[in-house]
Amino acid sequence: MTISIIIKTLNEEKRIAATVESALAALQDTGGEVIIADSGSCDRTVEIASQYPVIIAQIAPPARPSCGIGPQLGFQHSRHDYVCLIDGDMLLDAAFLKDAVRFLADHPTMAGVTGHVEEMHISNLEFARRVSRNAPENRTGPIDRMNGGGLYRRSAIEDVGYLSDRNLHGYEEFDLGIRLRSAGWRLYRLDRRFVQHFGHTVNSYRLLVRRWKTKYLYGIGELLRASLGKPYFFQLLQELPELKLWGLVYLWWLACLGLILLLPDTLLALAAVCASFAVAVLAVSFRKGGLSMGLYTVVAWFFHAAALPVGFLRSRRLPAEPIESTILGKPSLGESSLGEPALGKTA
Repeated sequence: MTISIIIKTLNEEKRIAATVESALAALQDTGGEVIIADSGSCDRTVEIASQYPVIIAQIAPPARPSCGIGPQLGFQHSRHDYVCLIDGDMLLDAAFLKDAVRFLADHPTMAGVTGHVEEMHISNLEFARRVSRNAPENRTGPIDRMNGGGLYRRSAIEDVGYLSDRNLHGYEEFDLGIRLRSAGWRLYRLDRRFVQHFGHTVNSYRLLVRRWKTKYLYGIGELLRASLGKPYFFQLLQELPELKLWGLVYLWWLACLGLILLLPDTLLALAAVCASFAVAVLAVSFRKGGLSMGLYTVVAWFFHAAALPVGFLRSRRLPAEPIESTILGKPSLGESSLGEPALGKTA
């Protein structure tokens, strides 16, 4: 059976050529199509991608960029029985699709299968923290979500209505995972590489600020809002341990505010607040193995905790609504999706 590979992009001119080439190479054994699902790039991403035999779909107003809108845009324009989802800064392992299709064929209750995401840039503290975290969704075997993408069975996606919620600026993989599992489907991670990921190399704290500005940090609040009234809502609360952590952060903030308001000596109150922050940083540093990682982790807690209520209060559109988009490119007549870029064109 043939495969639709969806590549999510937003200003990926540095990596998109290599990503597309890895996707086309992976389809040599299976056949299929490559779809660039672009969220409004303003660099040369579309120009470079147009040199390859791929479908290029780009959101159009009133659609706005989000982590959830790219996968759904690609799914909207895909047509094959299997859907592989990757980012525009990833290299797809050439042999993964063959193994993944075989696994899904042997396990009819599996909605999707993925492998390991090899992080290539771990100088950034956020990606280093991601690599070192032994979270359940990163383990081999049955998993609750497919972070980083993977191969999905189209019939399973159609069973739950849509691939990804256009309203979500983060946690879109978890949202899809819990909807699939609630419908009786399962997800699995093979003990093999799926992709190499060339993530952000900017300063870790600048990345936090960028993620606030792009609303990425709003994702968990938006997810809670989307899940209200759903049969899996309480299951979601149990499966997201970070919610308990953000709750503790809120209690910490309340305690600090209480010290400032109730202690008669303002300087003493501020000293107590600073001391509590220092103790938290040192405790996390001891656990994480370094002061820089400890400080970054505590600061990241603050950003995530502050973003949750903001995301929860955001308005929503129906997630299954067709996404407003424009087709900017298609393979030319006589040119299969497995072809090469036209001669004389370079990225």
